[in-house]
Amino acid sequence: MRKKYLVMGGFAVVAVLLIWAGPPTEKMVRYQPGQVKPSHHTDDGFINLDPDTSEHSFSDMRRWRRERKKSGYARYDDWVDRLPVASPDWETIRNPGKDIVFTWLGHATFLVQVDGINMLTDPMFSNRASPVQFAGPKRITRFPMNPDDLPPIDIVVISHNHYDHLDLNSVQLLGNSPLWFVPLGLKSWFKRQGITNVVELDWWENYTLESGATVTLTPSRHFSARTPWNRNKILWGSWLLHSNNRKVYFAGDTGYGMHFRQIGDRFGPIDVALLPIGAYNPEWFMGSIHMNPQQAVQAHLDLKSVRTIAMHWGSFILTDEPVDEPPRLFKEAAAVKNIPDGHAIVLKHGATHIIQ
Repeated sequence: MRKKYLVMGGFAVVAVLLIWAGPPTEKMVRYQPGQVKPSHHTDDGFINLDPDTSEHSFSDMRRWRRERKKSGYARYDDWVDRLPVASPDWETIRNPGKDIVFTWLGHATFLVQVDGINMLTDPMFSNRASPVQFAGPKRITRFPMNPDDLPPIDIVVISHNHYDHLDLNSVQLLGNSPLWFVPLGLKSWFKRQGITNVVELDWWENYTLESGATVTLTPSRHFSARTPWNRNKILWGSWLLHSNNRKVYFAGDTGYGMHFRQIGDRFGPIDVALLPIGAYNPEWFMGSIHMNPQQAVQAHLDLKSVRTIAMHWGSFILTDEPVDEPPRLFKEAAAVKNIPDGHAIVLKHGATHIIQ
């Protein structure tokens, strides 16, 4: 009975964050009177470039629960510890040389190493993707390393403020040593945690590192909410690291949308894109905020990406599709589009992938 209530509690945590708009918080003032605001800004927050259908009612939530009882869904006990976990290639991580090195640490967390820069994406080290560690989505695949063993991290990019992408324990562990890059409005949250080494950007703004590499915040199709009171008051986005003519794109959490073609037109070709492929079922509920595998393949093409590495699957059960379905469908969709196998990449948790 206790397990049943914990599962229901975890489902409720996800549900509240997905559907509750809540009352407004303080306004984000970035553009002064007389200035033309970008189209994704509102008077008290932000919107997507595509039509926004991400807000759902409690009746939608009840429909989802009814349907998942009939059609079945992925369950924690059926999938915990089922997926293989690789050991990171520590020799390469410590000496990446001139290669671009990617180590997938699960969900949307990568260690990216390029031109002497060690970058983390959406670090999520905790056991649960939740505001509390006694309820909420629990890892089905263990974190593949001790975070203390990470090499010195130069920069961290955060895509948005949902608990599975902005984890307080991970932020506190990394502290002020790296330079943090966050979307507009999120810097104040970091300040409250004692983290002050933070760069806050709007879509299409960039920052130049001492090495000459640039970090650019690019659009995504999603939403933000960390409490019942601040839905869409903080911006969300994706990131592009451009160093010595090599470009790595991190999509964060996103539905499929026009932004991929816009990014591809501005920055393509992109050497490697890190794209989400999971958490899409039921699509009538999730489709505006999470891509399915076929859409991820189309995003790869829109971005003019040479290679794509899949992410956002197999770490937590957030939605109803079988845990092993996203990588299989991603590979099948890539083959249909004649994308070579080595250019549509699925890694084991913990695996290190080298691109020369």
